[in-house]
Amino acid sequence: MAALVRDWAHDDNYSHGFFIIPIAAYFAWERRAAMAQANQPTNAGMLVVLTGLAMLVAGLLGAELFLTRLAVVVTLAGALLYLRGWKALRLAGFPIAFLLLMIPIPAIIFNQIAFPLQLLASRFGETVLWTLGIPVLREGNIIALASTRLEVAEACSGIRSLISLLTLGIVYGYFTDSRPSVRAAIALSTIPIAILANGARVAGTGIAAHHFGPDAAQGFFHSFSGWLVFVVAFALVFVVTRLLLKMLPVPVPSVPVAVN
Repeated sequence: MAALVRDWAHDDNYSHGFFIIPIAAYFAWERRAAMAQANQPTNAGMLVVLTGLAMLVAGLLGAELFLTRLAVVVTLAGALLYLRGWKALRLAGFPIAFLLLMIPIPAIIFNQIAFPLQLLASRFGETVLWTLGIPVLREGNIIALASTRLEVAEACSGIRSLISLLTLGIVYGYFTDSRPSVRAAIALSTIPIAILANGARVAGTGIAAHHFGPDAAQGFFHSFSGWLVFVVAFALVFVVTRLLLKMLPVPVPSVPVAVN
């Protein structure tokens, strides 16, 4: 856990990890009344606990941080199952699953996601610049302009905003609607929105560099544009949510009419 907290503090891709445990605790606290009535311990929980401990040992021996951290969540689920039973585990299923968002994904998977996102953002930026009549040449994730060359690095792939926006979308969907399908739709909508927003940021950086010089593509403008794009992306999530709720309104229960 100490190493996990260090990762949250030093890896900007997972700085949202500090908020995961308090939010998950709140989700569990909301279910406290129902969970208090669930008291059917089962020995099956001990098997899950042993599985979690085996994952921990395997992760420590293999120096695999993802496995050791995943073992924490598995062991927690197993302990709840052992002490309170299946009903309690079902009630706490969402809060426990939410904890998975605090665990950095393995580097091999991270790279498989980040690099395609880099290329996608580069293509999007190139297309926008070409459409606006700005001379541009793209070589992989390098965008060459008349005055400078822009590299869409891993930090600019958009995976950071994607993970953060997905987490925010899950929380926002939870408080917006009680239907699992609508919550899932809101959460999934954050993925294309994050990708589109990051592509727009790359294009905006290219436009600024073309008109105002290379300095506009770095420093304060580059950092500020990241925050601005994230705010715009969340605003788009809000708009998409309003549209979803209009298309999928909450059913109004029918009231029986007394017939004399």
